[in-house]
Amino acid sequence: MSALYEVIAREKIVAILRGVSKERLEGVILALHRGGIRLLEITFDQRSDQRHGETGEAIRLAKRLCPDLHVGAGTVMSTADVNAAFAAGAEFVLAPNVNREVIGKAVSLGMMAIPGAMTPTEIVDAYACGAEIVKLFPAGDLGLSYVKSVMAPVSHVPLMAVGGVDLGNVTGFLSAGMMSAGIGSALTNKKLIADGNWDALTALARQYVEAARG
Repeated sequence: MSALYEVIAREKIVAILRGVSKERLEGVILALHRGGIRLLEITFDQRSDQRHGETGEAIRLAKRLCPDLHVGAGTVMSTADVNAAFAAGAEFVLAPNVNREVIGKAVSLGMMAIPGAMTPTEIVDAYACGAEIVKLFPAGDLGLSYVKSVMAPVSHVPLMAVGGVDLGNVTGFLSAGMMSAGIGSALTNKKLIADGNWDALTALARQYVEAARG
């Protein structure tokens, strides 16, 4: 396993930033970092023609502010997205789907590919294509009973729970054998961010970090 895999296995929580304004970005990153977050996903907005520049700038900012933060790009759905993420210094790329070209491109550039999958077929296919970790998505909607059933035959594939994961279920997913969890709006709370309530965001991040430690 790669060094980054070991970090994800240890830290477990990946904070997902989606749609955060430039004006709030620095405050959010620093608040999460103070709360113990060491893995950050900054997503591409696939509706924006400027997504490569916007997300690339955000990735570079995060790495500059917190050198010990491991930063990846999310919603990576084309090889062009992979190239943009790599140019910005992203260490890993995540996607909501399984795309062999995206996985192959990321791996060829020395980046970790974490594609999104729901069914056992998708999970095994993604892993066979070179994904070191597969994102079970949307884990919260699928539910813990589904997760347990799926994990039985694919226990050799490291899985990250993403989509609908929050403080109420994150411990359950991790206890069931998921190696990590990606947390979006339940952690990167829009109201806290809009209000600039960085202390509350730091406290929330700390709750997730502590929950992951069991």
